[in-house]
Amino acid sequence: MIKPHGSDELNPLYVYDSEKRHALLAEAENLPSLLLNSAAAANAVMLGGGYFNPLTGYMNLADSLSVAENMHTVDGLFFPVPIVNLSNETGITAGSRLALRDPNVEGNPVIAVMDVAAVENVSEEQINFMAEKIFRTLDPKHPGVATFTGLGRTLISGDIQVLSFSYFQADFPDTFRTAVEIRNEIAEHGWEKVVAFQTRNPMHRAHEELCRMAMEQLDADGVLIHMLLGKLKPGDIPAEVRDASIRKMVEVYFPPNTVMVTGYGFDMLYAGPREAVLHALFRQNCGCTHLIVGRDHAGVGDYYGGFDAQTIFDEEVPADALELEIFKADHTAYSKKLNKVVMMRDVPDHGKDDFVLLSGTAVREMLGKGIAPPPEFSRPEVAKILSDYYQALDAGK
Repeated sequence: MIKPHGSDELNPLYVYDSEKRHALLAEAENLPSLLLNSAAAANAVMLGGGYFNPLTGYMNLADSLSVAENMHTVDGLFFPVPIVNLSNETGITAGSRLALRDPNVEGNPVIAVMDVAAVENVSEEQINFMAEKIFRTLDPKHPGVATFTGLGRTLISGDIQVLSFSYFQADFPDTFRTAVEIRNEIAEHGWEKVVAFQTRNPMHRAHEELCRMAMEQLDADGVLIHMLLGKLKPGDIPAEVRDASIRKMVEVYFPPNTVMVTGYGFDMLYAGPREAVLHALFRQNCGCTHLIVGRDHAGVGDYYGGFDAQTIFDEEVPADALELEIFKADHTAYSKKLNKVVMMRDVPDHGKDDFVLLSGTAVREMLGKGIAPPPEFSRPEVAKILSDYYQALDAGK
């Protein structure tokens, strides 16, 4: 199986030994507390699950600035985005031990215990420098920029021991998986070549066929459909609805034992190219050999070029940085001429009218009215789940 990033073995920061975990939870009750923001809590979940291997905790300011600038820590570890614990809290001192509390669970239970290595003030200039490098814009309307620049100006770094996976295990027991669990499941399947498909949306025919194309062209053993379960921007479809629709599609339209449907606990960054590289890194940690990167991967609005998330791997990611390889995909759509889903680059003789193309707004309106999109665009079983959701949503307004 493909090695994790940066180490021979995966080193998740979750404390699996129940005796040690209970002892840490008891200790945490007497430690000073820090209520995390959602971004820092999501980072703890990803560190706990081994997704951000080989990191041992939150980055300090020097590493954060270095990673933002050139995707390497000061010591030369390749990492595409700063993994930080930014806060507005003052009064925390280096050398102390902290109980980190979860902002996303009622009662704010302890999510991790932290050994504070450094507490550093971050200037406005430094925050903006990092944001501009990560998101390629400082536009406050960009949801990632708005979140990152609003996290705080105190950077608290150091190693953590993770004691909980927040709300993800309880809310998504069938779907949330750690990188450790996915690696184990891939090994149980006996898969060697595994293609990951990243999604924060339901999957329509084009996405389904894209997974199939990648499997066939790479002669892969299986596909990991890996959906984001954390916070999105307003208007995005909730995780439980996406989960139901994707599972139905896999159940009906894929052969048994060729697809794993799983999810990970992280808040969407909307960082386009940089987030695509992060997706690649943590899919390698999951045991995947390839990641599908399509048009405007992890993008939002028109902040990124259609294929920026592909070209970053050619232009900015060193050849030896990751073992995982990228499967570069074009826009996929149903061809009326060929009666199948194709990649647009493969059919240069097609014009716009030769494809079944629908805007997200048009699909949303149809589903809200109980009208199924054409079967060439969306599987009827998937459309039914989405239509029920939108009609209930509209009825409740």
